[in-house]
Amino acid sequence: MHAVLTWLAEHPEVLLFALVGAGMAVGHVTVRKISLGAAAVLFVAIAVSALGASQGVALEIPVAFAHLGLALFTFSVGVSSGAAFFNSLRTQAVAMVGVALAIVLGGAVAFTLGPLLGLTVEEAAGTFAGAVTNTPALAAAGNTPAATVGYSVAYLLGVLGMLVVQQLALRHAAEDADAPAPLTQVNVRVEHIAPGTTVRDLEELHGDQISVTRVRHEEEGPVALAYEGEELKVDDVITVVGPDDVVAQLVGELGHKSSHHLVHDRALLDFRRVTVSDPHLSGRTVAELGLEEKFGATVSRVRRADVDMVAKPGFVLQVGDRVRVVAPRSRIVKVSEFFGDSSRGLTIINPIGLGLGMALGFALGSVPLPLPGGGTFTLGSALCCLLVGLVFGRLGRIGPLVTTLPFTATAVISELGLLLFLAQAGARAGGQILDAFAGGQWLAMLGLGVLITATVGLSVYAFQRTVMRMGGTALSGLLAGAQTQPALLAYANEQTNHDFRVASGYTTAYPTAMITKILVASVLGLLA
Repeated sequence: MHAVLTWLAEHPEVLLFALVGAGMAVGHVTVRKISLGAAAVLFVAIAVSALGASQGVALEIPVAFAHLGLALFTFSVGVSSGAAFFNSLRTQAVAMVGVALAIVLGGAVAFTLGPLLGLTVEEAAGTFAGAVTNTPALAAAGNTPAATVGYSVAYLLGVLGMLVVQQLALRHAAEDADAPAPLTQVNVRVEHIAPGTTVRDLEELHGDQISVTRVRHEEEGPVALAYEGEELKVDDVITVVGPDDVVAQLVGELGHKSSHHLVHDRALLDFRRVTVSDPHLSGRTVAELGLEEKFGATVSRVRRADVDMVAKPGFVLQVGDRVRVVAPRSRIVKVSEFFGDSSRGLTIINPIGLGLGMALGFALGSVPLPLPGGGTFTLGSALCCLLVGLVFGRLGRIGPLVTTLPFTATAVISELGLLLFLAQAGARAGGQILDAFAGGQWLAMLGLGVLITATVGLSVYAFQRTVMRMGGTALSGLLAGAQTQPALLAYANEQTNHDFRVASGYTTAYPTAMITKILVASVLGLLA
């Protein structure tokens, strides 16, 4: 065993990927429908590293792997969630304040209870950083040996403790009030409608939650595409796509469900699922495509991350989206060619956008920022790559530069980056935990860390559930973001089959949590 550990210590690249492979093997083990997923890589790395330390072998992976992995992970998450994040700024500002207050409360616990447990403020500051699993906070607190010991003792239970709170949230996932309603397609006989009402008027009246795709004006007349300016009249039959509840409301307002199925009449119109693979379309809205003018066509819905959404005029497309187009039979092939409709396009990672975004994130993360009373700190590459990713994801394109990546590409890049980070972080923490246990203060640090993690986690949970009425799925992601812990995001994704609400909750909380933790740790460091 000693010889194997020594050989691994001499070949860190082998150690890195051995931990990734072994960790994911453990992560796929399911107990009562629960598995750790990528989070298992962290725990396996800690165990192997601790074993090596007990044999006198330091199993270390260069920290550059962790920095690169975490930056790739946060940039990819930001790009894929940019549009949703900026939309949440209007609706989730109070939720962000709740996250910040919970972290400040955790800092107050560290400052007040640390001395009562016999810890110095320096040790308490490191314990706070570990309890909220935030390495930049440790750096802001001073990164001294005493603070590092506190960080190492509290870190593992910081992950496990928040995992317990996350499980509380996931218990409510089945009853989520914020779950997207499934889309339905209904043919409606129009019996009541105001004179002059157009297709676009009807869509806007229902908040662009529906899409009218086909219309037949006469009983035996041809089925035609429902253009935006098309005027609807009594006795028309229209095809409507939208969420169940919204469509049911519309049917009640207009008339009744029709027995005529316009979608089956394909004499003049046809429909097809098409993959958006042309990078020139990435970042453009449905309205900007000009399908009606170019082809006499329309898009009724968009499928992204296994979720169908109504194709609103302002919906921003990404490479990898699957759109359902309705077009004249003679133009359907041309429409498919316009979108690209190539699976090869899904493998394009947009290296220009990726390279420029990552470079900008690393550059901003290295800029020194002043601290009260002197000294400086940096926001770090992880946070800044996330922020750049969010902006890139929101913009979609800057002139000819496409700033988004295909959803499939972001999923692969983020998982690879996450695994690299977890393997290095676990290997680093494993050796430090044994050193921490050799000291006499580890029990006090352990107890304080549990209290801080519980305070932050339960405060976030209670606030978001009672004040914000947040569903369990989004809350599981928000808890991972509040803990700035990719392993927890991986666990939430594993339990929810990568529901987009998890990533939305994570990106809502992560920037606020990261900055707040750095500031709280800086204040504790100044008081040490």
